[in-house]
Amino acid sequence: MVLEFEGVIWYWRGPAPFHFVVVPEEESLYLKDISGFVTYGWGMIPVRVRIGSTEWETSLWPKDGRYVVPVKASVRQAEGLEVGDGVTVRLEVG
Repeated sequence: MVLEFEGVIWYWRGPAPFHFVVVPEEESLYLKDISGFVTYGWGMIPVRVRIGSTEWETSLWPKDGRYVVPVKASVRQAEGLEVGDGVTVRLEVG
């Protein structure tokens, strides 16, 4: 299954700081419905992600009733992205 959506990069300063894009509500609800079939634990869902021309494998994290896509430094550098930038995210689930 492939999902595509728009989002904004934001920074979380928690114990393990990271950058994310929030999956919109409708797509998050769909992911929650199928999570039992694709999760490997703790609600994490493995995905293949594309932003711009950069692709990588990661896992979606459940947060506040939605999912977030972690965007690692190498992706932000390759695409010239910073906090607050809007992006198109393409997810391949499973």
